[in-house]
Amino acid sequence: MQGRKTKVISISSGKGGVGKSTIVANTAFKLAQMGKKVLIFDGDMGMANIDIFFSVRPHGTIHDVITGEKTINEILIEVMPNIFLIPGGSGVSELQNLDHFSRRSLVDKVSALPQDFDVMLIDTSPGLGENVLYFNSAADTKAVILTPDPSSLADCYALIKVLNKKHREAHFSLICNQVKDEMEGLRLYQRFSDVTSKFLNIGLDYLGSIPQDPVLRMNNQMQRLVVKHEPHSASALAIGQMVPRLIRLHSQTETASGLQKFWEQVIGVA
Repeated sequence: MQGRKTKVISISSGKGGVGKSTIVANTAFKLAQMGKKVLIFDGDMGMANIDIFFSVRPHGTIHDVITGEKTINEILIEVMPNIFLIPGGSGVSELQNLDHFSRRSLVDKVSALPQDFDVMLIDTSPGLGENVLYFNSAADTKAVILTPDPSSLADCYALIKVLNKKHREAHFSLICNQVKDEMEGLRLYQRFSDVTSKFLNIGLDYLGSIPQDPVLRMNNQMQRLVVKHEPHSASALAIGQMVPRLIRLHSQTETASGLQKFWEQVIGVA
């Protein structure tokens, strides 16, 4: 397949309820504003929900591609100018853990995707499912979302530890969400960094903090993108500062691998 090398960025969390899908959808919008052509892969198998932020109804899901009922181009949706979505399989329990045959079948079918995307964002499932580990290990950049909730710290650490020990991943980026302000976010990052540096041999970059914001919560309830509808709100401004750091960091630390390479790594044939 020919085409530009797509930068693949996974956005993950150790637990649910930390705002992962919100960050993915709003990040995609900011990237498009920066002139990037963006592909979102809703990899939250079983609880896919990215489509609701863009008020679209999927024509099918990745499950339909795996079973051969639809082609990848039949389910691909342009949700906004320069933002495309591969919908996940909401409510389909068998997608929680794809077997090797299904992953191999999937990579053959997604090879038909257009190859002119600048960035692919992967919204992974929370937790330590096999899909989460495969998608993260195959991504160029691994961004993890952390909140002040003690269980978030424990689960986030567990995710990074497994990726480090099992998949030899050694570089991660941290987004602190649902914090009071930037100062609390920096303290949260430092506290987490102190723990990881003590027990794990990894690099951990700080991408920024997104504050608890009633405007963001209201827009989420209305299924709207806060960066589009309330661009001057505290959360939208914070996301706007975080996204360029994510792209700069990626360009400094990694060479984009492209979609073909990503899917080959997911199925373990790269």
